[in-house]
Amino acid sequence: MAKVRVCCFGVSIDGFGAGPNQTLGNPMGEGGMELHRWAFATRMFCEMQSRPGGEEGNDNSFAVRGFENVGAWILGRNMFGPVRGDWGDESWKGWWGDTPPYHVPVFVLTHHARQPLEMQGGTTFHFVTGGIQEALDRAREAADGRDIRIGGGVSAIRQYLQSGLIDEMHLALSPAILGKGEALLPGIDLPALGYHVTSPTMGERAMHVVMTR
Repeated sequence: MAKVRVCCFGVSIDGFGAGPNQTLGNPMGEGGMELHRWAFATRMFCEMQSRPGGEEGNDNSFAVRGFENVGAWILGRNMFGPVRGDWGDESWKGWWGDTPPYHVPVFVLTHHARQPLEMQGGTTFHFVTGGIQEALDRAREAADGRDIRIGGGVSAIRQYLQSGLIDEMHLALSPAILGKGEALLPGIDLPALGYHVTSPTMGERAMHVVMTR
């Protein structure tokens, strides 16, 4: 059965999933890129960047697993870009250039309507103004029996968690301290929502924790 999954989501030791003050130069907020150093070092990430090298091991295995059987993604608005409010001239097309790494339909949560944006490599961004359930319903239809990956950011994951809509969540606990930013889990009672840890695994640069319900 198709799952709704969070995969490879980096979290600091003090519980932040992004740093403060997101800008064009700081896509993950100040200090936020430290949460993903483990992924940048993997062989899979190097292959995605068309670069040789990269490390194999548990970190790489989790990075690979995050893309397996994914038929659609859901992203929060800030995961798509730093533009706030109205889309303006709609010139912003994401952080990833002409060929984003998704290669499947991506549904972006937003309060501002925008026409679908078709990119190279099979990615089409659809902008959803009807909330998390509408985005999930459309993603399920587009995924055609495959899994849906909730890519973040923090606000989007929290909304889906609190609504009991996430089946599996993989967090990569990175050896970084941010001090401030967007905290992932405050106020969310995971056991009460039915979540339990099924797979704590040490990687080369992060600790991987998988929770299911």
